[in-house]
Amino acid sequence: MKNRTKIAPSILSADFSKLKDEIKSIEPYCDLLHVDVMDGHFVPNITIGPCVVKSIRKISKLEFDVHLMISEPEKYIESFAKAGADIITVHSEVKYPLLKLIKEIKKYGKKAGVSMNPDTEIDSIMPYIKDLDLILVMSVFPGFGGQKFMPEVLEKVKMLANARNINRTKNLLIEIDGGINEKTAKLAVKAGVDILVAGSYIFRSDNREKAIESLKKAQ
Repeated sequence: MKNRTKIAPSILSADFSKLKDEIKSIEPYCDLLHVDVMDGHFVPNITIGPCVVKSIRKISKLEFDVHLMISEPEKYIESFAKAGADIITVHSEVKYPLLKLIKEIKKYGKKAGVSMNPDTEIDSIMPYIKDLDLILVMSVFPGFGGQKFMPEVLEKVKMLANARNINRTKNLLIEIDGGINEKTAKLAVKAGVDILVAGSYIFRSDNREKAIESLKKAQ
């Protein structure tokens, strides 16, 4: 039987003027906190750095799922690891060798993830599937919140779920991020997703607990 789907609210959609309150408002109901890090180069937006992760680490016991949408992650893995990240995810599209990045993340005792943009083929990460703890499938092109879900990526999720079974890597988690709501969550979970990342759907809801519960029921 498949384990319960985990929910990871993305603070990209939170009100940063009261970030502590925003995190506390969802903390009792979710499983992880998704932290989007953007450098203005790999994606056309700039968000937060290790100092913010270090600050919110002090006020939350949630597992921190830190998504590095940056061109040179090798320069910042140590900083985010020491700041309090639990999972560090890098993009398969970066120029630095993926296996070296994975080993660097694990050197600090962190879980290693790799993310793929919607137009990236899964062949780029298949050689490393046994080395990974998490694969993040982007269902929008990264950079900004509130985008529309791209259903064509679900085929990629199904292929990854099948590859996980073939390689007997049952502890590998498949995560999806982008345009997740009550309807798209059901499609994602059916395809094989274990972790749903949702930003706008949760933080812009009038009832965040109810929004999170609706995602948990997406079986």
